[in-house]
Amino acid sequence: MKRRNLLQGAAIGAASLAMPARLRAASATTLRFTPQQDLVTLDPVLSTGYITRNYAYMVYDTLYGMDGNYEATPQMVDGHRVEDDGRRWDLTLRENLFWHDGERVLARDCVASIRRWAKRDVFGARLMEVTDELSAPDDRTIRFRLRKPFPLLPIALGKASVPVCVMMPERLANTDAFKPVTEIVGSGPFRFKADERVSGSMNVYTKFERYVPRKDGTLSWTSGPKVVHYDRVEWRSIPDSGTATAALLSGEQDWQEYAYHDQLSLLKGARGITTRVLDPTGFVAMLRLNHLNPPFDNPAIRRALWGALSQEDCMQAVVGADDPAMYRVPLGFFCPGTPMASDAGLGVLSGPRNIARARDAIRAAGYKGEKVVIMAGNNTAAGMALGAVTMDLFKRLGMDVEIYSVEFNAMLQRRNRREPAAQGGWSGFVTTWSGAEWLNPAGHTALRADGSYPGWSKDPEIEALRDAWFDAPETATGKDLCRRIQEEAMDSVPYLPLGQYLQPTAYRSNVTGVLDGFTTFWNVRPA
Repeated sequence: MKRRNLLQGAAIGAASLAMPARLRAASATTLRFTPQQDLVTLDPVLSTGYITRNYAYMVYDTLYGMDGNYEATPQMVDGHRVEDDGRRWDLTLRENLFWHDGERVLARDCVASIRRWAKRDVFGARLMEVTDELSAPDDRTIRFRLRKPFPLLPIALGKASVPVCVMMPERLANTDAFKPVTEIVGSGPFRFKADERVSGSMNVYTKFERYVPRKDGTLSWTSGPKVVHYDRVEWRSIPDSGTATAALLSGEQDWQEYAYHDQLSLLKGARGITTRVLDPTGFVAMLRLNHLNPPFDNPAIRRALWGALSQEDCMQAVVGADDPAMYRVPLGFFCPGTPMASDAGLGVLSGPRNIARARDAIRAAGYKGEKVVIMAGNNTAAGMALGAVTMDLFKRLGMDVEIYSVEFNAMLQRRNRREPAAQGGWSGFVTTWSGAEWLNPAGHTALRADGSYPGWSKDPEIEALRDAWFDAPETATGKDLCRRIQEEAMDSVPYLPLGQYLQPTAYRSNVTGVLDGFTTFWNVRPA
């Protein structure tokens, strides 16, 4: 039976999915949503998973939002005042901000939250490096005293890239940044219903009645008034993509975060279904290499891979070959179509791929048959596709390769191991990032070259250029620095970019008001 017919049949019979009666009898103000994977980590500071980021924006709030131009806009703050030639910032909280437990939001809560987040975030760490004082002189004022001007302060606190700088009560924000918080208490537009959580299956959110949306601002991404129109949002995890699509087609679910590419034509042809790309930066894919152990501790072996890598093959494995508008190659080290992107050094990715020449270069560089273990998350279609293409490439290059395909969070646990692959470590892993994570050097975790990110690449030249960029972030000088960063990265190869693809979402006609960006749940309303 063809996949299309199978899905159509499943849609007709989707009522047999054994949905609880509570769901079938849900009120008109319940939104039934299928996330792209299960929500595992509930502490947004501990995770770089987008599923945790999306949950965090429902439950928590941020001092600033980010609009569609990737600029910071006030959210929890009324505004800020900058003095002393840019070295003192006073941020003033809005009135009528409350935690879900009924307590008022105070500036000291926010100070503790910023400190905790900055210990896990590369942009936050940079901010704290230039901060002499972070304090709360009164209940509504957050004060930064800086050693030198830092004009990116608002976007550091308001960026939508992971991990997000969410605000928590001080008693929770004082938790060790490397340990999970024990309670879920935010001040965002939704409460998290821990008592209804079914791990691996269901997560429930209800409208926080005391949330006061800001009165101004343009609705875009995470900026503007966050007005909630649903009393209840239910996330139901459906691991099988065909079953998830069938549930949307039948009306069992209202909104599916990812419209899977192999089912996109079916969804586009269905009545009452809208498919749409919310984020024009899409997803950027990479193969991260382990610089600690053979064979990829050898820079000559890493560089030899450029001549064999086909980004086109990687992207077609993810989205198919029928719609080239859904992906973009070549991809460098910054998101295509954004100010810091360039073609510097990307000539090596064009032209015919030469596997034989690359195989000879790898042998000449000293490859001795070491085991190569490539990790891939098996609970996303993109992860599985990229893992398969990477494994095939290394086989054709004559390497002793195996794939370690597991649930994404299990992959992240092994990712921290530094032993050689033959002793339980790893050689590389494939993953995807929101294109917004690769806008510039500030929050670009994968481009850090100080040995802090798994893969543990070190390149003093990249780090020096990154430091220089902070002094001229949006100027012609800043763009030139990013060109030089890319050229250096092409030489030291902290990772291999695999291409950029667009990811549509899909929702039924009974849902309106879906905003651009990622999946957010304010402004969304029943038709």
